[in-house]
Amino acid sequence: MVQMSLQRSIAISPRCSLSESLHRVGGARRRCASCRSQSSSFAYSARLSPIVLKTYSAIDPSEPKNLDPSSSASRSGPHSATCHPSGTTGVMGASSTSSLRFLEKFVCWSTRDGEESPPFVICNDPLVKKELLSSGNQLTSDSSIALGKLRQKRLFLEQSGACCIVMPCQFLHAWHDEISQGCSVPFLHVGDCVANELKAANLKPVEYGSNVCVGVLATDDTLARKCYLDKLERQGFEVLCPDEASMQRTVLPSVDAFRKGDMEGARNLLRVSLQVLVVRAVNTVILASDDLVGILPDDDPLLKKCIDPLDALVREAIVCTRIPRP
Repeated sequence: MVQMSLQRSIAISPRCSLSESLHRVGGARRRCASCRSQSSSFAYSARLSPIVLKTYSAIDPSEPKNLDPSSSASRSGPHSATCHPSGTTGVMGASSTSSLRFLEKFVCWSTRDGEESPPFVICNDPLVKKELLSSGNQLTSDSSIALGKLRQKRLFLEQSGACCIVMPCQFLHAWHDEISQGCSVPFLHVGDCVANELKAANLKPVEYGSNVCVGVLATDDTLARKCYLDKLERQGFEVLCPDEASMQRTVLPSVDAFRKGDMEGARNLLRVSLQVLVVRAVNTVILASDDLVGILPDDDPLLKKCIDPLDALVREAIVCTRIPRP
């Protein structure tokens, strides 16, 4: 387990500017369609999901904003209206790769106008994920122990002065309710962050007379359901997921090929998975698994149809740290 506190900006990556020209993205009722995470070298850019948001200016560090009442940060946990004066973000991880991806984007985007990065505290323990994986998706004695450990880490972050807490590892959000129960500060949920941004984007249906449709591509049905489907449906979107045959023939083999180092095979299989959703008139596809992010190269045209959920989580965390405090 790693516990680390940094009070100023860090040298994870050089400062960079967000692209001024963002692509328009599309954005979910539930139906089925037929149809590894970042490389170990961590060689990727802190790219932004191709989505134009009306709320994007809210993370301008020169103009702090109050959270929208519908935002994830304003509704997670019985926290008080004012956060810790330090504006510290608590990062709780079970995957070093996803935690580092979050921090690189968090530091890069929050310093784009020359500001110092908001302080953060990180608590990362990959063993917890292994314990949860061993229990499947059932609440067993092993998973109860693992969830207890996660709640202890959440308490550590609260006591360390965090004004909000995030979990960059999407896998953990299947247990978000259990982990966040009783939290005294906003505990951001990646599904809420994505759904709220898509709602704010005021997307138009791809096909006339139909609803705005969002594809969800995940490696685990339970994760997709708990993290995204219900939250997207509550926002009025139609949700499209691959059927079981597509999962077994393209989605899971793509991840397997990536883990074996077969990049060409992984990319071809993932492209097929995405095309199956795109031809069904989805506005955009959420890459709802850390294993799927980073397989395609930055210049792949299909990425213009995809959302990395971590982007929405980073933006919401930055907004939370910019709330004016006494």
